Amino acid sequence: SNLNINDVLGNYSLTLIDALDTLAVMGNSSEFQKAVKLVIDTVSFDKDSTVQVFEATIRVLGSLLSAHIIITDTKQPFGDMSIKDYDNELLHLAHDLAVRLLPAFENTKTGIPYPRVNLKKGVPPDSHNETCTAGAGSLLVEFGILSRLLGDSTFEWVARRAVKALWSLRSNNTGLLGNVVNIQTGHWVGKQSGLGAGSDSFYEYLLKSYILFGEKEDLEMFNAAYRDIQSHLRRGREACNEGEGDPPLYVNVNMYTGQLMNTWIDSLQAFFPGLQVLIGDVEDAICLHAFYYAIWKRYGALPERYNWQLQAPDVPFYPLRPELVESTYLLYQATKNPFYLHVGMDILQSLEKYTKAKCGYATLHHVVEKTKEDRMESFFLSETCKYLYLLFDEENPVHRSGNKFMFTTEGHVVSVDGRFRNSLWEDIPGAGDSTTAPEPRAANASSNCNRVPDERRYLLPLKSNYMRQIDRMVGLI
Repeated sequence: SNLNINDVLGNYSLTLIDALDTLAVMGNSSEFQKAVKLVIDTVSFDKDSTVQVFEATIRVLGSLLSAHIIITDTKQPFGDMSIKDYDNELLHLAHDLAVRLLPAFENTKTGIPYPRVNLKKGVPPDSHNETCTAGAGSLLVEFGILSRLLGDSTFEWVARRAVKALWSLRSNNTGLLGNVVNIQTGHWVGKQSGLGAGSDSFYEYLLKSYILFGEKEDLEMFNAAYRDIQSHLRRGREACNEGEGDPPLYVNVNMYTGQLMNTWIDSLQAFFPGLQVLIGDVEDAICLHAFYYAIWKRYGALPERYNWQLQAPDVPFYPLRPELVESTYLLYQATKNPFYLHVGMDILQSLEKYTKAKCGYATLHHVVEKTKEDRMESFFLSETCKYLYLLFDEENPVHRSGNKFMFTTEGHVVSVDGRFRNSLWEDIPGAGDSTTAPEPRAANASSNCNRVPDERRYLLPLKSNYMRQIDRMVGLI
């Protein structure tokens, strides 16, 4: 019932594991090697701990796989991150964790997994039959990587089955999905369709699974979802940087009717401009990012929920989330407009001013009063710090090594290479059929990367009259 307290800690050195590839990206080989050895020597998943399948997957499984890929990369793009006598221990740990998560996929009539599992005993007897779309449908990247590294289709198969099950339940009328579903009946318990909590990474992983594995079906689902999002969730003027009307905004609607359900958006939705950059819809990304940045300027943080009608936080805490930084970083990579360096500097200074504590950085209990909580989420080190660091580090191997990298939803860096394009099995429809995989492109292809001309690089990305309009909309002026 308390939105701010989640049972993600698991008693398995969460922060240590989640931050492994951050050390590598920062080029700190001695600390990376020390941390990896600490994980190998001390971490065990043989614990009587009940964890969220989604959080354990993206924070722990994803980080173990990312660090394993970095250690075993023959090119060593981040400097010497090799480990003496390394014998795939992190991959074995990842495999062990994934096997302990597998019971969540058993005994569900839809194939959609239970939200929680006990690492020793399986699904708790008093387990809920309800789960959120993002939690059940955002396991494919990590499970798919594991399957392809091991040559064992099981993990990708169960994750892909869950995605397809959710996809089959979308509304015939709008094409939208709800945010909470009953895993036994397939009945939508939460009928809210939005881009924030409960839905966000489902859409993100449709595209990122395609980028990594090259399965056409993932791109087709993403393009269909993106079209329906544009049709039913987007409000405001048609173009970001021209025309009359309100600034574009993505709202929460009823999945069946497309009618507005409430007047708040949440901070997790700030990831969406970054996703739009990946699909090439940079212009629309510029506008949505500006809206979130205006809220940040007002409070020096993003409230968990912000009511755009009341111009006030609905849920006032800020747990050091990375989504706005992530979108800032990706927009800077796409446009090279120095404006985004200023945004990053603003965010950095706010974090230093309001959240720094004696032994780390603290969740803000209230963005207006700036009170703190004794809590630093692991994603602060795995995502918030990493994206800020990369924003300012032009020479980082992520940008310069010639390797192509993708970030998981927890900010873990994974090299995009042929290993993940070739599956070793035929029992997944379309698996391995990536020879003619199309390039990802915005579903509303009228606006794409090519619409940001060079001469705009040193102008504000959003015309000043539109920027003022957004500032007025959030009560800044």
